Amino acid sequence: MGAAILVENLGKRFHRYHAKKPVTLMEAVLSGLRRIQPMDDFWALRGISFEVAAGEMLGVIGHNGAGKSTLLQVLGKVAYPNEGRIKMRGRVGALLDLGAGFHGDLTGRENVFVAAIVAGLRRSEATRRFDQIVEFAELEGFIDNPVRTYSSGMMMRLAFSVAVHTDPDILLVDEFLSVGDLAFQSKCLNRIEEMKQQGCAIVLVSHDAGQVERLCDRALWLKKGTVAAYGEPTVVVGQYTMEMRSKTQQRTPNRPIQLTAAGTELRVNENRFGSLEAEITDVRLQPQAILESGDALCIAIDYQTHQPLDSAIFSIAISQENGDICLDVNTLAMGHSYIRLQERGTLKLTFDRLDLQAGQYFVDVGIYRQDWSYAYDYHWHVYPLTIESRISSKGLLQPPMRWEVSQGSPVQSLTL
Repeated sequence: MGAAILVENLGKRFHRYHAKKPVTLMEAVLSGLRRIQPMDDFWALRGISFEVAAGEMLGVIGHNGAGKSTLLQVLGKVAYPNEGRIKMRGRVGALLDLGAGFHGDLTGRENVFVAAIVAGLRRSEATRRFDQIVEFAELEGFIDNPVRTYSSGMMMRLAFSVAVHTDPDILLVDEFLSVGDLAFQSKCLNRIEEMKQQGCAIVLVSHDAGQVERLCDRALWLKKGTVAAYGEPTVVVGQYTMEMRSKTQQRTPNRPIQLTAAGTELRVNENRFGSLEAEITDVRLQPQAILESGDALCIAIDYQTHQPLDSAIFSIAISQENGDICLDVNTLAMGHSYIRLQERGTLKLTFDRLDLQAGQYFVDVGIYRQDWSYAYDYHWHVYPLTIESRISSKGLLQPPMRWEVSQGSPVQSLTL
């Protein structure tokens, strides 16, 4: 298959203005028009080159401010480059901000039609696909409610469903796997794989380097607007995580062994990493650390800081004993702005149901600097989680399911 996206020597420049730029005509006149002119220029992207073939997925990683969002905006023609060239073949579907194009006072039904038509479908096509879109988003009971009454998760599920049902040749996505629980994320993955097999070229921007390594055919690491590495995901992600780990270890102070509330040892640079500008003081799995598959789980993180921090990102992962990641979420990817840390506080993440296969897992918890450049505190394989189930099966997921046996009448239904 040929290249669906070809980018050569791409550059995007922005003006940098005075911090006290006038916002009214009177302020401009009084300041003598001095602060209206830009102080200087800076390049958000420079010398970027790559290609994505039909049926391939490119993962873009990098710290905040590296140019990832700017790259998506240029590819989506929200912004235009100052140098270089871009060739894109086919219809482009863009999820630069899930749900951003919805109007709060319109119903979900009305927003589906508006978004589908804007994406290039005829109204008849949108009508034909409407039921599929709503069913995929799992919003049958809410589709005629105004979207301002939706939760952020409902909004994102609907936006994702519209995007993947409009048959784009190219899909631009910013953090698509923050759109629901484990079962819904699995459905998203399956849909993305179907689109790839049908020849859709996908560019995914993600803060989750592990996600890029697992899903993508190639990876692009952006660093201060330039290409730090481009190629095989395993190699690129390895370089990226090595640099991040190195920065974190350099900032990790020597600290004697400490004990968690449950008595587990925290050993610096073994199962604990970070600058300790903010410290995780306790992690509580509620109602308990032994659950039945499908039960609810609340993870409560207690923290303390030596002084208030303007912003931070909280990360929670569920991993197996061999280190394989089952789930990796963070506050930024789930739509929360950077969280200001006071001297003491608690943050909670609640799963309405955790559909994991029976087994032994760990909950890994971290607090990161706002640009992901290093961890304030990260605890790895410290908090065990046991999932029990009366069903024996393979794989990681165990969502609600039902067998139906049709042999004469009546139909026998076996619900698990």
